[in-house]
Amino acid sequence: MQYKEFKDGVQLSRLGMGAMRLPVKGDDSQIDYERQLEEQLRRLKMDRIDFYLLHGIQDSFVDDILASGCVEYFDRLKTEGKIRYLGFSFHGSPETLKKAIQYYPWDFVQMQLNYYDWYCGNAEEIYRILEDARIPVMVMEPVHGGLLADLTEDAIAVLKNLDPECSQASWAMRWVMSRKQVQVVLSGMSDQAQLADNVKTFSEGRTLNEDEESALKEAAQIQYRKVAVPCTSCRYCTPNCPMDLDIPVLLRAYNEAKIGGEWRLTGLTALPKEKLPENCIGCGACTQHCPQSFDIPGYMRELKEMIERLAG
Repeated sequence: MQYKEFKDGVQLSRLGMGAMRLPVKGDDSQIDYERQLEEQLRRLKMDRIDFYLLHGIQDSFVDDILASGCVEYFDRLKTEGKIRYLGFSFHGSPETLKKAIQYYPWDFVQMQLNYYDWYCGNAEEIYRILEDARIPVMVMEPVHGGLLADLTEDAIAVLKNLDPECSQASWAMRWVMSRKQVQVVLSGMSDQAQLADNVKTFSEGRTLNEDEESALKEAAQIQYRKVAVPCTSCRYCTPNCPMDLDIPVLLRAYNEAKIGGEWRLTGLTALPKEKLPENCIGCGACTQHCPQSFDIPGYMRELKEMIERLAG
């Protein structure tokens, strides 16, 4: 297994076991952060936590988090030795990330990073912000919730042409390992076969050459065209929307939900109510001006239904 120095002589395994956050949703201690840490230490039977992070910072509540006093509280606990390194996991926009990292000298940030989101989303921009700030990156969803271990046949063929023995997941892991700012890659391993494949990949530590990087970019783009709305954000649709909806933003959220799960739509809570897809009147003006003639009203109806299911 490969290890990489974090700081202060601390060596971390490049491969980590992905797990859900603690405490679970609905626990009143997400609210009482002072009681929360003391309870966590008691349950763990530890007197300190080496790597402690604030979970799931998003656009909709980053200001509340920064104004709550919790960052200052946890910083004080670092001084007291109850926390060694403080970071946060992130699901938000580049602008929100810049706001968060300017507020405090974080020790690390955990972000969703994989070759699909890099070539078909905004992962590269978020990664570059952290790279420029010299903040170590902990990676979640390196296989994009399993998407990159279950590619379409056309996408798989691109990779098999280069190495027919390499598993789809190992391609994704090798791509993430090749990003220099990455410290630890968290993988949600659910069976022995996945564990064995990951251990093999991280033990070999093979980085990607130029041809392999190009192949993964091609595979990502093939996958995107198969499972998502290939909106290019040209914005020809938006000036003609009588409800003034930001259609490219809504279509991006639609794609994220279709590919990675409807829970990803929580980010839309940052939008004003009048900007949500429920306000689409189905007039079709957007489709008339779309260079690709997408059925945008149909996508807005489906997106509205997904949001309603998420809300319960």
